[in-house]
Amino acid sequence: MKLSFTKMHGCGNDYIYFNAFTQSIHNPEELSIRLSQRRKSIGGDGIILVCPSDAADAKMRIFNADGSEAKMCGNGVRCVAKFVVDQGLVPSDRETVAIDTLSGVKTIRLLRENGQVVGATVDMAQAILTPKEIPVLLEGDRVIGRPVEIAGKSWDITCVSMGNPHCVVFVDQVENLNLEQLGPCFEKNPIFPEQVNTEFIRVLDPHTLQMRVWERGSGETWACGTGACAAAVAAVENGYCPKNEDITVHLVGGDLVIRYTDQTVYMTGEAVTAFEGEVEV
Repeated sequence: MKLSFTKMHGCGNDYIYFNAFTQSIHNPEELSIRLSQRRKSIGGDGIILVCPSDAADAKMRIFNADGSEAKMCGNGVRCVAKFVVDQGLVPSDRETVAIDTLSGVKTIRLLRENGQVVGATVDMAQAILTPKEIPVLLEGDRVIGRPVEIAGKSWDITCVSMGNPHCVVFVDQVENLNLEQLGPCFEKNPIFPEQVNTEFIRVLDPHTLQMRVWERGSGETWACGTGACAAAVAAVENGYCPKNEDITVHLVGGDLVIRYTDQTVYMTGEAVTAFEGEVEV
């Protein structure tokens, strides 16, 4: 059986997208493991199914490269918004679309150039700072700049949920960090019962951050939208950046612009189609 797919990315955070309105996708966990291999298959950070929804224009299901299902992906949801327009699943003149995720329905405002969707602004909802809701097994109302020992070293961590758990660490430099060694130590630490995405952040100025990210289930990726949101929230909560102002996050694959307000977190970035094709399954 052949399946049609679209390869898309946001800031290099690349997934293989399937239209589940028009075709049936069986065993997506195994399919993601197989197709995500970069030298033996299509390659990507995982697969995303765009499915019918009773609550929104479409539903997004995300499977990481290791087959685990994720609740939310900020770069992925922007690409889904472009996908539903390009595939004719919503009227082409729509200014906003609603996408159902395991972290709730996200409202997305489309950005166009020459009539084509090239990016989007996503209302990512309120950041969650309560430890048990993130979840992180530490006492207190919040975990902001809390010293913990991981991988034999003390790190000041800030924990945030953007519909998925994040651990943000501020460092003097990010380029020379050995994420292949360090990332799994954070991801699988017992204080994170659902494992965790970890962002290593260098503050460049009050409106600019540099970031590398280790994503649970995928390893280091070029970008993480929810991670960039978590980084901006953590930067504000630690006093590095102002609230309710744009913060540019430099990722390996490009830039995202985040605005953290009392009501929500907004994320703006690109949504790019790389190519389309068919794969035998």
